Amino acid sequence: MTPRVYLDWNATTPLRPEAKAAMEAAWDLSGNPSSVHSEGRKARRLVEDARDAVAKAVGGRPQDVVFSSCGTEANALALMPGLRRGAGAPVMRLLVSAVEHASVLAGGRFGADAIGTIRVTGSGVVDLDDLRAQLNEGAPALVSVMLANNETGAIQPVAEVAELVHAAGGVLHVDAIQAFGKIPFDLASLQADLLSLSAHKIGGPKGVGALVLAEGVQGLEALLRGGGQELGRRAGTENVAGIAGFGAATRAAVAALKADAARMRGLRDRLENGLRQTPGLLIFSDDVKRLPNTVLFAAPGMKAETAVIGFDLGGVAVSSGSACSSGKVQPSHVLAAMGYHSDLTQGAVRLSLGWSTTETDVDLALKAWRKLANTLVKGERRNTA
Repeated sequence: MTPRVYLDWNATTPLRPEAKAAMEAAWDLSGNPSSVHSEGRKARRLVEDARDAVAKAVGGRPQDVVFSSCGTEANALALMPGLRRGAGAPVMRLLVSAVEHASVLAGGRFGADAIGTIRVTGSGVVDLDDLRAQLNEGAPALVSVMLANNETGAIQPVAEVAELVHAAGGVLHVDAIQAFGKIPFDLASLQADLLSLSAHKIGGPKGVGALVLAEGVQGLEALLRGGGQELGRRAGTENVAGIAGFGAATRAAVAALKADAARMRGLRDRLENGLRQTPGLLIFSDDVKRLPNTVLFAAPGMKAETAVIGFDLGGVAVSSGSACSSGKVQPSHVLAAMGYHSDLTQGAVRLSLGWSTTETDVDLALKAWRKLANTLVKGERRNTA
């Protein structure tokens, strides 16, 4: 039987053994973390240990980590009018890059007339001149720019963005969900004011995320109201087991980051060298800094749905881009924003690697691709005959 190869790590990752062990231990606890008795305090300790781990990983303070149900909720919590830095003016409008995740493009709690879009270059990197011009056109803005794109892997110049935003009196939110555990960063190096994270991208469980605030950020109001959990910033009984798994996955990911990144970069290069043997194949954003594990490509005559199914039949799990579209294969808004024609936006396929990916996995993927590419070439010849 042909072994299955999983190359869709940007969609979600397998659960790390450390996270599984932490969750199993948490499931044996009966206390509510808001209760003051011994059972409650044990549950609270797990939550706070995880909070410490997440804060340490990004150079924040534990009291500034707000746990959420997922990265999408963390983004929605961050995107609200009225945020400010210190004694600065509250933000009244939102600027987002054109290649953001759907949860950011939705605009959070801003009205549609208060949202502007920042252009990107053909390489998928934020156009700093366009950002500068828009910042100068109105009131202080909340700007949301992801650290690394979930489809292309392109890494954004966040520190340069932060300088422009802060000089204009604005606030910067960074969706670091896809970058977490793959490249080193912290709040200080990014100069970010708010940072979104998600557990299941680093080997933690699905259904847990976090928003981390930089010191001095004010005006955050809860999306979910009721209890006083998370210092009043997110009501609802904490997902103790999920949060414990998030903390354990964070510690494991940070400890292995340097070695994993170097190994994945080598495997990515091996994969791309094999893919480039196909005439006309295009790898997106390969001229800028990218995540070490991500390859987004398209080939002449290729439809994403056909390619994803073809890979799957060949024993390889890949995707057509973001997994947050109810399983639908649809044109990439990221590639459209980069200026690519619809035949490419509808035909792009993403392969993403992880800490357990091997050379054998890459070679099996390339074998599946060569078989698929031969079929595509034959189909293209028939169509042009």
